[in-house]
Parts: sequence; C-alpha cells; structure tokens
Amino acid sequence: MQNEQHSGKRRFSLKSLFALVVVALLIWIAVLYREVRVQSNKDETRSADVIVVFGAAEYAGRPSPVFRARLDHAFDLFRKGIAPVIITTGGKGGEPKLSEGGVGRDYLIQRGVPEDNIIAETQSDDTSQSAARVGNIMRTNGFHTCIAVSDGYHMFRIKQMLAEQGVEVYGAPRPEYRWTSSRQRFQDTMHEVVGYILWKMRFDRH
Repeated sequence: MQNEQHSGKRRFSLKSLFALVVVALLIWIAVLYREVRVQSNKDETRSADVIVVFGAAEYAGRPSPVFRARLDHAFDLFRKGIAPVIITTGGKGGEPKLSEGGVGRDYLIQRGVPEDNIIAETQSDDTSQSAARVGNIMRTNGFHTCIAVSDGYHMFRIKQMLAEQGVEVYGAPRPEYRWTSSRQRFQDTMHEVVGYILWKMRFDRH
C-alpha cells in the first residue's frame, strides 16, 4: 500500500512539474510575442557609427523586392547623415558566385554610395551568423553603435543578437512594410518568437 501511495505521489509530482514547465513556457512565449510586436513598431533612428542592412534573397545579381526596400531605407538614412558607413550582410545561400552582402553593396554603389563607405559581409548563412560577423567587423574597425535595418518583425531578434556581440544597436525598420492580414502578422511574429527561442538554445538555422 505504501509503495502504491509513493508511486501515486511521484506521478502527481511529475505531472505538476510538467504542468509548471508548460505554463512557464507559454508565459515566456506570450512575453516574447509582445516584445516582438512592440519592437516592430519602433523607429529608433539616431546618429550611429554604421548602418547594418540585413540581407534577404537576391536573384541573379539583383536584390529581391524585400532586400531592395531595406537597402533603399539604408540609403535614405546614409544620405541624411545618420551614419558614414553601411554594412550589408548575407552569404551565398546556395548561389555559386553571388552573395546577398555583395549584391547589396553593388546596389548601393549604383545608387551613389561611395565604395569606401560600404563593407560587405558575405559569409553568413543565417541571422545569428550575420550578427556575429557584423560584431567582428565593428570591433575590428572601432565601431560601437549601429542602426539595424530590416523588416519590423525581425527587429527584436536582431537587436538581441547584436547586443550579445557588445554592439549598441538601434532599430530602423523599413517603413514600407505592411502586413497584408492578421494571419500573416501572427505567422511572422511567431516565426520570430520561435527563432529567438531556438537561438537562445543555440539550435537556430534562420
């Protein structure tokens, strides 16, 4: 009888512990969801050492519409004198010759940014690698502050990753981005929540 009671108590304790873990995880997800949403609407533009443009797809040497919109926003910030240097990021992503960072650099040069004012990061395969390589580039060049340019829903995770590199980072989401539906907004936000959790667990490949 005592063994059965101990066994029952043990099962109850395990169930209670599991329930607490699930509740804690759900609360964490809810907090992160709110943080991503709040950060997505913040424009923290101010003077900085560099502007960092996070890459998106490129097609045969041309930036995708999303990437182009980010680059155009970075160009506008550069033209306003927000920062004297732009860093473009993104590796080849399966492309044999071209990289997102290189395509972004070429696009900005075509728009009139002097080549000496652009640094292309061309080796990263995901956002966390981009942030790590940007951190190395900034430390090497004595840069300390940056304006991060990407889509709004991406900002929370980018800022956390760059902050881990010791970078003082401010978000400047591209203003043209608009969610087409509540469903898309939810999906994009949850993608970032999951990406952030995987990054914290060091399992991310996004």
